[in-house]
Amino acid sequence: METGQTKLRVLHLPTRPCAATAKMAALSGGKGWLRGWLPALQLLRRGSKAVTRHWKAMHFQRQKLLAVTEYVPPRPAVPPRCLPAPRDPLQEEDAMSGYVRLLRRQVEQAFRSSRMVAVCQYNSMPDEDVVTMRHYLRRHNIEVKFVLNEIVRPVLAQSKYRNLLPLFVCRNILLVSPETRAREMLRVLKGIPQVNLLGACIDDTILSRQGVENFAQLPSLEASQGQTVGALALLPSQTSSLLQRGPSLLTALLDEHIRRLRDTGAPGKPPQEQGKGNH
Repeated sequence: METGQTKLRVLHLPTRPCAATAKMAALSGGKGWLRGWLPALQLLRRGSKAVTRHWKAMHFQRQKLLAVTEYVPPRPAVPPRCLPAPRDPLQEEDAMSGYVRLLRRQVEQAFRSSRMVAVCQYNSMPDEDVVTMRHYLRRHNIEVKFVLNEIVRPVLAQSKYRNLLPLFVCRNILLVSPETRAREMLRVLKGIPQVNLLGACIDDTILSRQGVENFAQLPSLEASQGQTVGALALLPSQTSSLLQRGPSLLTALLDEHIRRLRDTGAPGKPPQEQGKGNH
């Protein structure tokens, strides 16, 4: 007769140790196992697993996110004993102002003692080319000066060369010479594309690049002086010839008149009076 209660089956485990346990106990020397000890021999499962996980590259967005959110520990503070000693701002300003005054004085001296000052745009070039350019220009007594715009602009603003200020915008160099060697300078700069002539001041006259080229085509000072002396000597010679032309022409006319009178045979009397005396 069913009473409505569920019957439970009881599984009775064998009381005898299994073969694996007996084997492990035999290997342990017959001593009993203690709680927390690991057996000297453990059974590991061999063979492939049912689900094998293969390595897969992380997604690019996840890599970026991890790289951005990675913790960057702050740098340790530098000990005060390792820091340089603080400088006095007043002394540093005085030293800098003295150096600036020295550079400005050198620029003023260069403009004052040079008859030709050329402003060129300087582009980066190897050191060997710079040395070669200096050598070729020094042959013609032309010096190369590297100046900063912060130094040269205040000097020009207070001098008669203030019209050269628009040329000092980028990195520039100055080609100075106590002589007007424009032709030689253009010949050297023709083979250096990294240096471009912007303008020049020759004998207190500001010239553009085209003006410098036209000035270079002029003859030398000695040739110009010779031409001037020749032109001035030509005028007195022409004046002397003009003054001698009148008396010589008058003398020629008088000689012609005397010759005609001699041809008529009665000198001193006109031809009409001679005809009346015969009648």
